[in-house]
Parts: sequence; C-alpha cells; structure tokens
Amino acid sequence: MITVWGRRNSVNVQKVLWALEELDVPYTRENVGGHFGGNRDADFLAMNPMGLVPVIRDGDVTMFESNAIVRYLAARFRSGVLRPDEHRSLAMAEQWMDWQQLAFAPAVTAIFMNTVRSLPENRNAQAVAAAEAQATQALKVADGWLARHDWFAGSTFSFGDIVMGALLWRYMGLDCGKPDMPHVMDWFDAVQRREPFRNTIMSVPRARTLEEWGRIERETG
Repeated sequence: MITVWGRRNSVNVQKVLWALEELDVPYTRENVGGHFGGNRDADFLAMNPMGLVPVIRDGDVTMFESNAIVRYLAARFRSGVLRPDEHRSLAMAEQWMDWQQLAFAPAVTAIFMNTVRSLPENRNAQAVAAAEAQATQALKVADGWLARHDWFAGSTFSFGDIVMGALLWRYMGLDCGKPDMPHVMDWFDAVQRREPFRNTIMSVPRARTLEEWGRIERETG
C-alpha cells in the first residue's frame, strides 16, 4: 500500500492522487502542509528536506517531487497505461511534462500567489500582468499541438496530460485574463470526463480569495 503525504488542495498532491487512481493503485493519504502543518517536523524533513508536499512511500522507496513521482508510478505500475510503450509517444509525454513545468507552471503560480494566496493590499498587479502574458503565450503553443493531436503524447492519454490537466484546472478557476484556446478546451473537456480526474481534482473546490483558500483547505483535508 502506497502512502501519500499531502493535503488535497495542493495541485502537486492532486497530480499524484490522479495518477494513482488512473493506475488503480491503492493508497492511503496523510494530511500534511498548509493549515495541517507537519511539514517541518523532523520525521517529515527526513523524507523531504525541503519540507514540501507531496511525499510518497512505496515499500523501500520514499520520494518527493510531484512530476518525478508521477513518472515513477507510471513506470512502476501497469505499463502502457500512463507511460506509453511506443517510443515516440513516450518522447512526447516526457517533452510536454517538462514544458508544462517550465513554460506554464511559473505563470500560473505567480497569478495564484497574487490573487488567491495574498491579501488585496499585498498583490503585485505588474507581476500578475506579466504572468497572464506568459500563460497566454504558453497556451497558444499547447493549442497548436492539440489542434493536431488528441493528447499531449499524441493518440494516447499519458502522464503528460496529468500534469497539464491538474494545473489547467487551477488556472481556469483563477480571476485572470485567458486566451482563446479552442483545442486546449476540447482536450480539457475530455480530461474532465475521466472519473479519476473528477474524483481527485474536480471534487476539491477552487478558491478565488485567501479566505476561501483557508476554508476549503480545512474542509477538504
């Protein structure tokens, strides 16, 4: 049985939970981080010296970093379900996973931290505007790819879709400008029809204010 440490409203934890459910791998979860604390305790820091969630334990393997965890799970369980067997599809899944982390995630994080995790008087409007522009540019790239492919790996759903789907769900709930991206939205409609996505991500309300964030975290642990 895999153990996951992390709170349900963390997008990085959500990626891992979604992957586990796609793979039909049983797991237990411990509330750690945010309102729940525990991530600075010595036992937790022994597993992840950065004090961040998620962390998983699978037998004699304990690891952190959400994208690495998702790749590990995809390789460890049910080969071909999330980790494509065909080399070209695998290359695309790997490529778009890294692209999401480098091109899209920083922009979403900047918008989120300024519009949800900060009090109004502490928000940096200039940073939000720059992040909106960065997100728009990234999503236009993704839209071009998805105009020609059903999924980020090509014709098959993969871990590349998991990391992007979790983050796009957060982005779509933020109070910010968004580009016209019809092909991304067609892909996202297909993502939202997947039961593991609905169970692990859509089941957690999205916050638009700091007050809502705290309430949701307390209620959805």
